[in-house]
Amino acid sequence: MTGFLLPAWLGILLSAGVFDAMAATQERPDDTLRQSLIRAIESSDSFSDRFEAEVWLTDMSSRLQKRVEDPDERLKILKTVHYEARRAKLEPEVILALIEVESNYDRFAISSAGAQGLMQIMPFWLDEIGHPDDNLFHIGTNIRMGCTILSHYLDREKGNLFKALARYNGSVGKGWYPNRIYRALTTRWYKQ
Repeated sequence: MTGFLLPAWLGILLSAGVFDAMAATQERPDDTLRQSLIRAIESSDSFSDRFEAEVWLTDMSSRLQKRVEDPDERLKILKTVHYEARRAKLEPEVILALIEVESNYDRFAISSAGAQGLMQIMPFWLDEIGHPDDNLFHIGTNIRMGCTILSHYLDREKGNLFKALARYNGSVGKGWYPNRIYRALTTRWYKQ
C-alpha cells in the first residue's frame, strides 16, 4: 500500500459528522489470521536510509510531543510503528492515526470491552495464538499484533482500507470509525 491516496468520497463522509460510540472488535480469529499473528510474534530496518529515518522521526516526533511527553517513549513508539507497519505492508501514518483514535497514545489504555494498549487489542488474541503470557501493554507486542490484524483485514477486504478499518473496530458496514481514522490521518498524520 504505497502512495496512499484518500478516496474522493471521503470529504462527504467526513462532513457527515455523525459518529457512534466506538466498539472494540470481538470477532473471533480465523485460522489464517491466527497463523499470521504467530509468524509476526515470532519474527524478530524499515527505513531505506538514515536521512529518511531522521526526517520522518523528527517530523512525527514533533507532532506526537503533546500526546507523549517522554522523548524516549515517543521515539520507541514511532520506530516501532514504522517498522511494524512496513513489515505488514501498511502506511505508518495510518497506524499513527489509528493509535490516536484507539487510545490517544495511552499505552496502558483499557476499553470498556477489555481491549488493551495503544492499538486496543483484545486479550483473547494471546490465547488464540499460543502466547498467553505476552503483555499487550508492551509497545512492541501491541503494535505488532495490531498491524498484523489490520493487514489481515486489508487482505480480506481486497485492499479496501475503509472496510478493513471498520472490521478492525468491529463496526463492519458502518463508516463512523474509518471516518475518525481518516480525519486524524488528514489533520495530523499526513505525509509532508
